[in-house]
Amino acid sequence: MALVGKKFPNITVDAISEMGDNLSINILDEATKNNKKVLLFWYPKDFTFVCPTELHAFQAALSEFEKRNTIVIGASCDTNEVHFAWLNTAKDNGGIEGVTYPLLADTTRNLSKALGILDAEEVYDEETNEILLAGSNVTYRATYLVDETGKIFHESVNDMPLGRNVNEYLRLIDAYTHVQTKGEVCPANWEEGKDAMKADRNSTAEYLASH
Repeated sequence: MALVGKKFPNITVDAISEMGDNLSINILDEATKNNKKVLLFWYPKDFTFVCPTELHAFQAALSEFEKRNTIVIGASCDTNEVHFAWLNTAKDNGGIEGVTYPLLADTTRNLSKALGILDAEEVYDEETNEILLAGSNVTYRATYLVDETGKIFHESVNDMPLGRNVNEYLRLIDAYTHVQTKGEVCPANWEEGKDAMKADRNSTAEYLASH
């Protein structure tokens, strides 16, 4: 079920800082109490293959997100202890040393279940008459952009082998901010500095004619 246009779930989750401090983070509070946008990205597992490339890519772009009044938070179902071990593993050894944004540790899977992003399915075993869990029970590569009111304005989910394009999230934040501040809508492939449109047929016709 699509969550765009809805409030982010009001669920508090354990997390860890780069220094190893145990935290409790509520994404809805992070947005509304700080009057900031939030980018929350989920990845399947620590100490894997595509995942560290994404965490370092978000770290490399962190200053660009901060310029856009946006908090970056990573998340998986690993524990704080596993997160901390990964944070203390060198980049050239597959680690994420140097990552400074917090990481959620959704070990209960309460938030990931609410978002519907777990690779898990309940199946009935006729032999044992039990409900068993099929799948890895870890998350897909899901990404959420949340505005200052706690509303989700973008969500996307990649299958596990597919890494994200970090620049696309910067573009989406720019576009949403343009809508917020200018009251215009952003056409296909819009980027900061390009023409936007008023939300009416005449503006669309004029835009298409000139592009």
